[in-house]
Amino acid sequence: MKISQLYVYPIKSLRPAPLTTATLTPQGFPYDRRFMLLKVHPADPSAGTEARLENIHVAFFPETVLFFQEIVCPDNEDPSTGHIVVTFKPPQGSEGDERRLDIPLTPDFQSLEVVDVVMHNSPTKAYNMGSHYNSWFSECLGYPIVFAYLGPHLRPVLGNLSPNAANKSSGTAASWLSSITKSIPAVLGGTSKEEEGITFVDCAAYLVVTEESLNDVSSRLPEGEEMDITKFRPNIVLTGSPTAWDEDFWGEVTFTSSQHKGTGIFKGDETTGNGETQITLTQNCARCQSINIDYATGKPGKWEAGSILKKLMKDRRVDGGTKYSPIFGRYGFLKIGISGGPRIAVGDEVTVTKRNEERTKFEWPGLNN
Repeated sequence: MKISQLYVYPIKSLRPAPLTTATLTPQGFPYDRRFMLLKVHPADPSAGTEARLENIHVAFFPETVLFFQEIVCPDNEDPSTGHIVVTFKPPQGSEGDERRLDIPLTPDFQSLEVVDVVMHNSPTKAYNMGSHYNSWFSECLGYPIVFAYLGPHLRPVLGNLSPNAANKSSGTAASWLSSITKSIPAVLGGTSKEEEGITFVDCAAYLVVTEESLNDVSSRLPEGEEMDITKFRPNIVLTGSPTAWDEDFWGEVTFTSSQHKGTGIFKGDETTGNGETQITLTQNCARCQSINIDYATGKPGKWEAGSILKKLMKDRRVDGGTKYSPIFGRYGFLKIGISGGPRIAVGDEVTVTKRNEERTKFEWPGLNN
C-alpha cells in the first residue's frame, strides 16, 4: 500500500488543508485542530438560563464547510511567521461576497481570556482570540462566535482509545474514570506518561482511511457520483488495500519513507531519509450525519448523496460499542516509544504490521450507543 493523500485541519470543522508531507507527533500532525469555533448563547434571565459556549461540530453546523483554510509561511524556517488563511465562500447564488481572514499560526496568548472547553466529556482550557476574529466569524455565520485557541493545553484521551488503554482489559465505568484521572496533567498543558493528550480532534491523534473502502461507499451512489473523501475528515488516506474494509482489523501500520521532497509546512519538512515509523490503530471511527452534508451549499445534502449515512447503516454497523453507527476508518496514535519527529509523505510505502483477530469495540463515555 501507499499514502495517497494527507490532510490537516488547523481550525476544527472547516475544510482541510492538503499536504504532501507531514511530521508525526504524539498529538497528531503539527497545528491540527489547534483552533475551534464556539457559539455564544447569551444568558436569558426570563428563562433562567446562564450564558454558555457551544462547541461547533460540522455535523450540527454544516455551514462551516463554506470556510476554506491553508497554512502559509513566508519564512519557511520560522513557524512564528506562519499564518492560516481562511476564506469564506458563500454558496453560489446567495447574497454576500467572498471574504478572507489571516490568523497567526502560533498566536501570543499570554494576555488572552481563558475559556473552559469540554468536548465529548474531555475537558481542557483554551484562549478567546478576541473581538477581531470573533466578529469576522460572527458576521460570516450570522450568530455570535468565540474563536478559541488551544495554546499549550491538551485534552485527556478517554475510554479505550489510547494505546495504553487498548492494551488493557477495559469496558467498565471504572476504566473510563481511570482514563480521566490519569490524564489530568494533559489539561494543564503537559502530557501524562500514562495517557496521550489530544487537541480539538474528536477522539484520537490520527484518522486513517483507505481509498478501497471509499470506492465501496461511492458504489452505493448513482452512476457518475463519487463520495468526497474529505467528508470523512481523514488525516491519512491509503491506497492499495487488498479489499474494502480490511482496515477494520488493522492494529498497526508501518510507514517506510524513502528520500523525497514535497510541500511541507516548513523548510524542515521538505526532506526525509530512509526509515520506518509506526502508528498504532486502536479503535474504529463511528460515523454521523456530517457525511450527508452538501459541501457546495453548506446544508444537509439532498437525494442519494444526502442519505449516505443511511446506506452505510445497512452493513457497516460492525462495532459493538457503537452498534447504531456505521464504521469508516481507524483512529490511531504514534506508537508508544516514538517521541515524534519522523515524517511521512504521499507515495510512502505502508504495510500492516499488526492485525487483530476480531474487530475492536469502541469505548468512550458519552459516545457509545
